[in-house]
Amino acid sequence: MNQNQATADFTAESVQRQRTMMAILGVLALTTYVYFPILLHMFNTWRSNPDYSHGLLVVPLALYFAYGKAPQLRKAKIEGSWWGIAILTAGVGSLCVGELGGLLTALRGGYVLSLMGLVLLLAGKRVFDLLLFPMLFLFLMVPLPQSLVNIIAFPLQLIAAGWAVQSLQSFGIPALLEGNIIHLAHTQLFVAEACSGLRSLMALMTLGVVLAQFFRAGRVVQQSILIATTIPIAIVVNAMRVSLTGVLASHFGREAATGVIHEFQGMITFSMAFILLLGEARLLESGSKLIKRMRRLKESPT
Repeated sequence: MNQNQATADFTAESVQRQRTMMAILGVLALTTYVYFPILLHMFNTWRSNPDYSHGLLVVPLALYFAYGKAPQLRKAKIEGSWWGIAILTAGVGSLCVGELGGLLTALRGGYVLSLMGLVLLLAGKRVFDLLLFPMLFLFLMVPLPQSLVNIIAFPLQLIAAGWAVQSLQSFGIPALLEGNIIHLAHTQLFVAEACSGLRSLMALMTLGVVLAQFFRAGRVVQQSILIATTIPIAIVVNAMRVSLTGVLASHFGREAATGVIHEFQGMITFSMAFILLLGEARLLESGSKLIKRMRRLKESPT
């Protein structure tokens, strides 16, 4: 009788848990529906602006990361936390600010904050902790405000142009830098915003986060190093791309540095950046193993 009662209690608890989870998913789906016009506009930005085309991969990857937590989520205690109201209020506040000020970044970021707040409010701290990384990862899908892009892009243009001129001169190719314009003997190159490397930087940083999660999960220091180094890698590789463009323009004319050839250079240099990132991940793994081995040798009795 007691065993039957225990089985009945367990079944009732499982059914209640499923109903609660379905209710939470329903609320999250309703929130997504409310934000749908904002999300649709962001989706169109991903499709039309190459700088943010990586956004198309962010949502599927975030769902994949969340799916990877399914075993722990099935066992996690569902106990809502009132602290979720604070994050939800920040999300709604961001929505209001974006709506009143016409700020797209605030509108889009408000959606992610609202999701985070609802998860904490309805599902509780344990579920929130398990889903924290996938939810934070969603911020990478939000395009930067244009004012910030202008601040970041122009210095990157100058860096790429300056390093390219130094490289060209080291190869014996006459080159003169004037702002973000490279003067060659027979032509000149304009290092535009699209050549600033910001596109590569955004895509490579997203890739760095994914690599850090896949290969260095649970190792916060190594993950931070891997993500932080995407910035210098993207800058150096972009400078190499601009330098190569200068070499081609100097020897074969301006046409050799535009169109399909220019796009092909972008693919090659981004592949180089990806290989460098993989090599760095491997080095971090080898270094970690070496340190552990040295510690074991030091602690072992002689």
